[in-house]
Amino acid sequence: MSTTVAIYAGSFDPLTNGHMDVIKGALTVSDHIYVAIGIQASKAPLFTLDERRQLIEKATRDELGPDASKIDVVSFEGLLIDAARKNGAHIMIRGLRDGTDLDYEMQMAGMNESMAPELQTVFIPASPSVRTITATLVRQIASMGGDIRQFVPKAVAKALAKKFPH
Repeated sequence: MSTTVAIYAGSFDPLTNGHMDVIKGALTVSDHIYVAIGIQASKAPLFTLDERRQLIEKATRDELGPDASKIDVVSFEGLLIDAARKNGAHIMIRGLRDGTDLDYEMQMAGMNESMAPELQTVFIPASPSVRTITATLVRQIASMGGDIRQFVPKAVAKALAKKFPH
C-alpha cells in the first residue's frame, strides 16, 4: 500500500486556526503532510522562519495529538510544484475561505497542472467558524492590543503577546 503524501504551503505568519482547520482536513485525504513555509525575499515577516516552524510544530503537537507525527514542517523558495516534487508529495492542499479564494486558486491549480501534471490540487474548504480569519488581520488586531486568542492556537497567542506587549 502506498503512502499518500501532501504539501500545504503558506507564509504562516502567524499560523491561525484557519490554517489548523485546513491541516486537520488534509489529514483526512493524506497519510503524511508537509507544511511548507514559503520564503519570499520581498516580504519582511513578523515571525522568523525558525519561529514559524516552532509554532507550527507546537500547535500541531498540542492540537493533533498522535496525528502530529504525520506532519513535517519544511521551508521553500520558488515554485510550490518544485517543493512538492522535492518532498515526494503528489497532492497540493489549498484552503478555501470564499469565492475570491476559489477564483484565484482555480487559476493557480490550472497553471500548476500545466507545469506539473503529476501533481493534484485538492481544495479544503474552511469551516464556517474560521472562514473570516486571516494572518494579516490577526497581526493587525494583535498590534493594536486586541484579543486574538479565538483566532490562533495557544502557542501563537503567547508568541504574539511577546511581539506586541501592551
